[in-house]
Amino acid sequence: MTDIESKYFLGIDVGGTYVKIGLVKTNGEIVEFHKEDTNLLRNDPKGFNEAFVDVVGAYLKKYPDVEHVGIGLPGLVSKDRNTTLEIPAIGELNGFGLGYALKEKYPTIGFHLENDASAAAVGEYHFGSEKTSGNYLFITLGTGIGSALIMDGEVFKGVRGNAMEMGHMLSRENTRLEVLIGRKGIIKIIKRKMQEMPDVVGDLASEELGMHLLVRTANAGNEVSLAVFKEVGEILGEAIVSTVRILDVTEVYFGGGISAGLPHILPSLQHTIKTYLSPYYLDNFILKRATLENNAGVLGAAALCFMD
Repeated sequence: MTDIESKYFLGIDVGGTYVKIGLVKTNGEIVEFHKEDTNLLRNDPKGFNEAFVDVVGAYLKKYPDVEHVGIGLPGLVSKDRNTTLEIPAIGELNGFGLGYALKEKYPTIGFHLENDASAAAVGEYHFGSEKTSGNYLFITLGTGIGSALIMDGEVFKGVRGNAMEMGHMLSRENTRLEVLIGRKGIIKIIKRKMQEMPDVVGDLASEELGMHLLVRTANAGNEVSLAVFKEVGEILGEAIVSTVRILDVTEVYFGGGISAGLPHILPSLQHTIKTYLSPYYLDNFILKRATLENNAGVLGAAALCFMD
């Protein structure tokens, strides 16, 4: 753990729509929260990279007591966590030495960069309301599918620094997992189920399809919505079975917006896991929704300051 004397940290969650910035206390309390429009930074005459570095500086000036900044990034980061390699949502960051640029401009500040799913997993370890074992698989269910492994309280990085990309595992019909059950994939499943079950569509026929609607209608017992979550659980369960066999991990936490539907996903998810895993793995197998919910990005980024 870093020898941290400062009482406050900046947690920065970089996304394709917003850059979310929180002033976070050591106990995980978000004291202040801000959002910067990613497109405004992208359209800045200086370009996204320099504009982002300057925005970080503006918040460091605003909060002079901060000595450590954690940054969660939606993509691949070099093993030394200084270079952003592939950031699909913000192509300007591809191959950029972000860590070096920040450290050069603000040499008295400690910067801690990490993939956003790994950051969320770290956040659960340090700030989650329930004690974890320090050895668990963390899966984010949202626009895409992110994942991370916490092993002995540390992020498992793999050989070159970017292990645990479950969203890119090949699943049914050699299709990537996040294509099947990321946000767009789930909407495709909804449309297919609506065609297969036209007599029980209910409110799904009259409102814009999305995750909030799916969860709400499933909570109300909509048969189509429940069938969608059943299929999602089966597909996700198959991916988890493969991952468990490789990693020998039996504690799994779920974050991201789609995890709100976890109660409806769990029955088929559990059935799939029990069908394909042996008793060795099933002994005390844990499947839980992560506790940080909407604050996972910012708190996860702040928690990175404890990891080096």
